[in-house]
Amino acid sequence: MFTLNLAWWAYWAYCALAVMLVAAAYTDVRCGRIYNWVTYPGILVGLVGHALLNGLTGHNQVELGLAGSVAGLAVGFLPLLAAWLAGGIGGGDAKLMGAVGALTGWRFTLAAMLYGFAVAAVMALAVMLARRVTLRTLGRVWRFLVLLFLPGRPVDPATKDSAKIPFGLALCIGAGMALAEVLWRGPVARKLLLGW
Repeated sequence: MFTLNLAWWAYWAYCALAVMLVAAAYTDVRCGRIYNWVTYPGILVGLVGHALLNGLTGHNQVELGLAGSVAGLAVGFLPLLAAWLAGGIGGGDAKLMGAVGALTGWRFTLAAMLYGFAVAAVMALAVMLARRVTLRTLGRVWRFLVLLFLPGRPVDPATKDSAKIPFGLALCIGAGMALAEVLWRGPVARKLLLGW
C-alpha cells in the first residue's frame, strides 16, 4: 500500500492552493476574470514558503524547495502564456496555473492542467450542444488550425455568437481533481503526482 509519511504541516501548500482555487473560481464565474490579488500571493507564498521550509532543493514532491517551486511555476505559466499571447485565453488563467505550479511543483501542475483541459472540453461541448452551434464552431476551429501553419498570425476563430466558457473555472476544477487525487492517494498520485 502507498503511504507518504509526512507531518500534517507538510501539506501547507495544498491548503493555500485550496483557498486560492476557491477565490479564483468565484471571481472567474462572477466577474469573468481571475485577479492578480488571487494569483500573485499564491506565487509568492509558494516560492517563499518552499524556500524557507525546504531549502533550495527540497526533499520530495510535497516538500519541494525553491527549485521545485520554480519548476512548477514555469510548467504552469509558460504554456498558458503562449496561449494568452496567441489570444486564446486570459492572462489570469496563465498566472493561475503559474501559482498552482509554485505551490505544488511541476508534476502536480501538469496533471492539473490535463484535468483542467479535459473539464474545459466537456464544458465547451455542453455549451455547443445546448446552443446548437457544434458544427459551425468546429468548422471555425478547423480553419484556425489550418491557418496556424500558414505565414502570418491566424485570425481568432471566435465570433460574437461564439459560445464562451469560464476557462479559469475549468482549470480550478482540474487542479481540485489533482488535489483530491493526492489527498486520497489515488493511482495518478502514486505514479505521476508524487513520483513514486
